[in-house]
Amino acid sequence: MRNTLIVVIICCISMLSSCTEPSPNVDTEGKDEFQALEVEQSTERPTQNYQDVVYVPIYSDIYANETDQKVLLSATLSVRNTSEVDSLFISRIDYFDTGGNIVRSYVGNLISLPPMATINYVIEKDDDTGGPGANFIVELSAEHENVRPLIQAVMVSHVGNKSFAFSTDGYSVK
Repeated sequence: MRNTLIVVIICCISMLSSCTEPSPNVDTEGKDEFQALEVEQSTERPTQNYQDVVYVPIYSDIYANETDQKVLLSATLSVRNTSEVDSLFISRIDYFDTGGNIVRSYVGNLISLPPMATINYVIEKDDDTGGPGANFIVELSAEHENVRPLIQAVMVSHVGNKSFAFSTDGYSVK
């Protein structure tokens, strides 16, 4: 009986630990995407002729019906370097809640995004700290002024047997 109880406990622990989701920003080698792209502080950068600040609306929850039932959403912020030749430098990605309070800062060191590369950050479905009016501020720069990054957010969720997804675009607020 005692051995059976030990086996049951071990199985339960194994099942619970296997249900944890890996961080959405960790690659297959276990490295954080943002940290892998960080630039050394001593690295000399060329003059930055393009600089921008981009506002990206995020919805971590929405109201689904007349009874004000909140539906939680997962949201993915996507920063895409559309240049085939220039790197894009990201100096700030801050997440704000509906009240305009900063919830999280994601960039500790400057990130260098190579040509045609993309980084994503996921706000998990159960993370409702942002609320229905959450947003990101992204600060970026590049050597040449013809760089045109694409910054969007995609929100997805499901209620019962119905699923939905929508996206928002980032807007320059510089």
